[in-house]
Amino acid sequence: MYFFRADLCLDKPVRERGFSAVFGMELGIDLGTASVLVYVKGKGIVLREPSVVAIDKTTNKRIAVGEEARSMLGRTPGNIVAVRPMRDGVIADYRTTELMLRYFLEKAGAKRWLFFGPKVVVCIPSGVTEVEERAVKQAAYQAGAKRVKVVEEPYAAALGAGLDISGPTGNMVVDIGGGTTDIAVLSLQGIVTKRSLRMGGDKLDEAIIRFVRREHNLLIGERTAEEIKMEVGAAIPEGRPGNDRIEVRGRNLVSGLPKTVSVDSRTCYRALAETIDAIVAAVKEVLERTPPELSADILNKGIMMTGGGSLLYGFDMRIARATGLPVSLAEDPISCVVLGTGRVLEGIFH
Repeated sequence: MYFFRADLCLDKPVRERGFSAVFGMELGIDLGTASVLVYVKGKGIVLREPSVVAIDKTTNKRIAVGEEARSMLGRTPGNIVAVRPMRDGVIADYRTTELMLRYFLEKAGAKRWLFFGPKVVVCIPSGVTEVEERAVKQAAYQAGAKRVKVVEEPYAAALGAGLDISGPTGNMVVDIGGGTTDIAVLSLQGIVTKRSLRMGGDKLDEAIIRFVRREHNLLIGERTAEEIKMEVGAAIPEGRPGNDRIEVRGRNLVSGLPKTVSVDSRTCYRALAETIDAIVAAVKEVLERTPPELSADILNKGIMMTGGGSLLYGFDMRIARATGLPVSLAEDPISCVVLGTGRVLEGIFH
């Protein structure tokens, strides 16, 4: 009788790490519009990179991925294009998303060996269609995953934020990402009421670009708009304490020459107000559709905010003023969704 020794087919470094390092690898992926985070079971978060890919148009080959590609946005020559393959929380460019996922999986140490491959949990917005969900699954399979499970982002965000959603009590989560905002009430390991908006941090950046163009005849890029949002952005009319101010550089639309203008916190609020109001209105709508028993729980527990967009100054105060409920910010808002996939990984493939 002959026995097949799979370990002898592998190189020495792989054999030394053991079978679990290759065959039993389980990963959680937060496939976001702005960034991708990867969680490896037993290790924690091993990768956090922007969702940007730089491609050479003449050869159709990958030039750079992640932070390196992000630094190329708006600065590339004619033959190189830096793109964001994810838009509004879903895949906008399937081929580029596959290239990006393959790169990140390999960087996290998950390579395909023989007929083995990593088991992956991927988060998707709660409002995606079946076609969009299938596209995410297929991209993960093509990137090298052996088995793929999709989980809705507000569910993962609640787990990652440390909320106990196993019992018959209500918990409310507002997850503001780069491309989507997911609002949900959870109980008994499931989502009771939800609403997903195709707007998030990217829409806030776009609003700043439009405002600066309209008010100052100045054209700025995405990175400059994001910097303005982070430095002086505010979700409340009074702005930041001291009404912080930032110098903004761009191209004058009249003369075509470089120009510098000053933007303060209250002015920035005016740029962001429309998008912020839409998110607040969606939160109130979900509360209106919540069963009364769960509403009583939320009154006691309050609302948990997660996602990078929730870091905008005063966003928690704005929602608290609009709803009359206590609002708290998760300890690590940006990592909540991918940390939640880590919780989901436990036992999901067994």
